[in-house]
Amino acid sequence: MLAVLQEHLVRDTRVAAADRDVFLHRLPQQLPRIVTSLSAVYGSGPEIWDVVARAVLTAWDAYAERPADLRDLDRQREGAAPWFTSREAVGGVCYVDRYAGTIAGLREQIPYFRELGLSYLHLMPLYESPAGNSDGGYAVSSYRRVDPALGTMEELAELAAELRSQGIALVLDFVFNHTSNEHEWARAAAAGDPHFERFYWIHRDRTLPDAFERTAREIFPDDHPGVFTRVDSTPAGRAASPFDPDPRWVWTTFHRFQWDLNYANPEVFHAMAGEMLFLANQGAQVLRLDAVAFIWKQLGSTCESQPQVHDLLRAFRAVAALAAPAVEFKSEAIVHPDEVIRYVHPEQCALSYNPLQMALTWEALATRDVTLLSAALAERHETPEGTAWVNYVRGHDDIGWTFSDDDAARLGVDPAGHRRFLNAFYTGRHPGSFADGVAFQDNPRTGDCRICGTTASLLGLEAEPGPAVDRILLAHSLAMSTGGVPLVYLGDEVGQLNDPHWRQEPGHGDDARWVHRPRRREADHERRHDLFSVQGRIFGGIRGMIAVRRRTPEFEGTTLIPFDTHNSHVLGYQRPGEHSLVLCLANVSDWSQFVTGETLSGFLPTATLLHAQSEVDLRGGILLEAHGFRWLRVIPVR
Repeated sequence: MLAVLQEHLVRDTRVAAADRDVFLHRLPQQLPRIVTSLSAVYGSGPEIWDVVARAVLTAWDAYAERPADLRDLDRQREGAAPWFTSREAVGGVCYVDRYAGTIAGLREQIPYFRELGLSYLHLMPLYESPAGNSDGGYAVSSYRRVDPALGTMEELAELAAELRSQGIALVLDFVFNHTSNEHEWARAAAAGDPHFERFYWIHRDRTLPDAFERTAREIFPDDHPGVFTRVDSTPAGRAASPFDPDPRWVWTTFHRFQWDLNYANPEVFHAMAGEMLFLANQGAQVLRLDAVAFIWKQLGSTCESQPQVHDLLRAFRAVAALAAPAVEFKSEAIVHPDEVIRYVHPEQCALSYNPLQMALTWEALATRDVTLLSAALAERHETPEGTAWVNYVRGHDDIGWTFSDDDAARLGVDPAGHRRFLNAFYTGRHPGSFADGVAFQDNPRTGDCRICGTTASLLGLEAEPGPAVDRILLAHSLAMSTGGVPLVYLGDEVGQLNDPHWRQEPGHGDDARWVHRPRRREADHERRHDLFSVQGRIFGGIRGMIAVRRRTPEFEGTTLIPFDTHNSHVLGYQRPGEHSLVLCLANVSDWSQFVTGETLSGFLPTATLLHAQSEVDLRGGILLEAHGFRWLRVIPVR
């Protein structure tokens, strides 16, 4: 197989000899991974060699089209330490239209991104998608066309190049569990094309849909029951007839206009590998793999996190490593903590959202108790070498309480009751709550829901600005210092509040998540240097954290060592360096808290407070003000 492929590639004149040799050098390393992973999915019969050969040739075609400067970046990154474990790695995320209007408008914000200290910019899905409700762009109608209201794919590639020149990596979504029902593949399938019908889970009666739905989980029950919906084959512009509906059913895990792809068909793998590499060639340095846990369906299972998911990820990763090794994968797996970590591996996703730390940061701020968060950092923070968490206070999506029930019960917490409390607290329904949140997928009968709101609104900025600013900075201090890539939802760094008009925009009224996706308020940004304003205090605080993080060698890498403060209101952890440690302390209480000198007696008496570059005597203990935090360089007693 290897010799045949090498002979074919040598005859291809699209690539200069030196560049061809680079690809051929990678091939012996990646080919066994492609063979192993695709065989695990599609079997080891003779036909697997055609599947493998097509995967390699897909990578070769993308490599032949890859711009020279991106090939240079590939060569720089191969064998180098991962850039995302650097203490200089800091991310921002936004919707192009809501933040800057267009891609051209976003380019004008690059000086601001540098001022804030970003090295990573995630643009939420900006592809062509259905008008009105498109699940925030996650119903993709074309991976190769940008929404015309935002610009063009050429403009996106130019933006990527300019960001790269300024030291900022572009992050794009690779929505690979589903397409929109307006994608050309879905349109062909709806019209009855048998080739494209096999791209989706389409059935002509309810026999298999009923069987799958006995065990598969409903995700958006407000949109449709189960996981299958009727195929609408009505031509565009004509209303569907209720008297003669299409008899077919199609798998739609999320919204009815998002059709799940059928990876049991290897044609889907090849087609999506091509789309993935097209995005890589536009200059994306990280691809966020959306809804990764759902891409394989297995009858009799939950159809989430099946073994074939990991095999497919390894195959995609190996194909990318052939054509574009500078591109990293970021896992979006909002599942049980035991499952989340299974996606984090250099041969799958080197980066992964850290939903457990995110959820438990909010949990700790509501309860004023760090027990669950402290246990998570001690037991679930470590990732394999060459990988890292993406630590975030909140993202574009809702906040769900993804902690392990077993972990909670072991620590004396009733999981179901605690989730009901957190939902009530962050929707302002619990006495004494400071939060101005909105429920998403609310079920009054069970008390189950998820939480929407900007960081500022959820932490009470309108009602009590002083304490809220401190809470906002405390939450961001954890993302900045626990190890991995801290990610800021742009607007949070100036305390942007919920959008009061979210229901009035077309296509948004049934999706409460738009409450925390407000348009950029120029007035907030204009006040970012006014240290007497809440905007200035928040911006200055976050920017100051980024500056301290950059100059602190101990924040390099991802290693974290637990530290018991002997105070349930104060979180403690250590970031080790070559000759010293940084001890991080965070008080989630509404009152000042004390960490005793005895607790700190394992360190030499004199420590350095990193924010102020001043000395602190540890023998008398440390007093942390309400919602205060300290980053202290300490030296352990040997």
